[in-house]
Amino acid sequence: MAGAHPEGGPAAFGGRRPQFGSRLLRDPARVFHHNAWDNVEWSEEQAAAAERKVQENSTQRVCPEKQVDYEINAHKYWNDFYKIHENGFFKDRHWLFTEFPELAPSQNQSHLKDLFLENKRSEIPECRSSENGPGLIIEEQHKCSLNSLEHKTQTPPVEENVTQKLSHLEICADEFPGSSATYRILEVGCGVGNTVFPILQTNNDPGLFVYCCDFSSTAIELVQTNSQYDPTRCFAFVHDLCDEDQSYPVPRDSLDVIILIFVLSAVDPNKMQKAINRLSRLLKPGGIMLLRDYGRYDMAQLRFKKGQCLSGNFYVRGDGTRVYFFTQDELDTLFTTAGLEKVQNLVDRRLQVNRGKQLTMYRVWIQCKYRKPLASNTA
Repeated sequence: MAGAHPEGGPAAFGGRRPQFGSRLLRDPARVFHHNAWDNVEWSEEQAAAAERKVQENSTQRVCPEKQVDYEINAHKYWNDFYKIHENGFFKDRHWLFTEFPELAPSQNQSHLKDLFLENKRSEIPECRSSENGPGLIIEEQHKCSLNSLEHKTQTPPVEENVTQKLSHLEICADEFPGSSATYRILEVGCGVGNTVFPILQTNNDPGLFVYCCDFSSTAIELVQTNSQYDPTRCFAFVHDLCDEDQSYPVPRDSLDVIILIFVLSAVDPNKMQKAINRLSRLLKPGGIMLLRDYGRYDMAQLRFKKGQCLSGNFYVRGDGTRVYFFTQDELDTLFTTAGLEKVQNLVDRRLQVNRGKQLTMYRVWIQCKYRKPLASNTA
């Protein structure tokens, strides 16, 4: 869901750049020779100016009544966004394969599969009640999505079967979408599929199954009606990761990878920890959670005007969607509290350049990888 606003990152797959950190601006006179520079050092003056700007735009807060509206009707604001922009807002994020090789075929995946298959042998093939509450009624959500676009499409048979199973409010360890897969990826806040479809196009592993969810029914409808959507390899569903009464359509300890790309920042900061805790339980021991999101003092944060601040470093955009700006320590606390171990937690300070207009834009993103310990207590 939060992926609906520009976050940058190269889109050209054929000539994708090396992992961030390799293109350094050593000669300021060459600043307009490329579209972006990595790991740009900030001067003390620039950092102090950013802090002053944030203090200034945070002095006037959004009134409590409007804050309640933005929380209760968050899905409406995102639905409105996707109705306007549909699938033409972002280019596919092929750059993710550079930053997150876990999403592409590799020897590392083969190693992980062997590891996970070994763990799976010890699992008891019985039905388990979901920890997250009643199951999603996929069919009802699909109808709601159809109504929002005012046209009908036929629900794939796979989704009808899933609806019948989930309606019993239980997830069976051997009866769920992609249950026969050997490598399972879930993207939370998938938007219109700008991450999911490149994964499906690039990774031809027959054992791969991709799940994707968003709490915008309009976004999920756009994914399901995309010509590249293959229900034998992918399952898209409506889900609010902050709703503790909704469950995911997979059992705990069943996912190899969970992707959070510019989505956690759209969540009320007070609800982030419980959301990450629930996601962590879905990972297999050894599974990994991947995140890329907005960092503190990013250009987008400095551009907010007075009266758009909801709480510390949390803002509402003009279209009603919200965004939070993280520090590394905040994200580390969220993931480690959920029982995950740090693999990577990096700040990507990038200088983006508009060569035509001779403009420079300082972006700050944080990229994280946190793994579930192999000796995790899944009781």
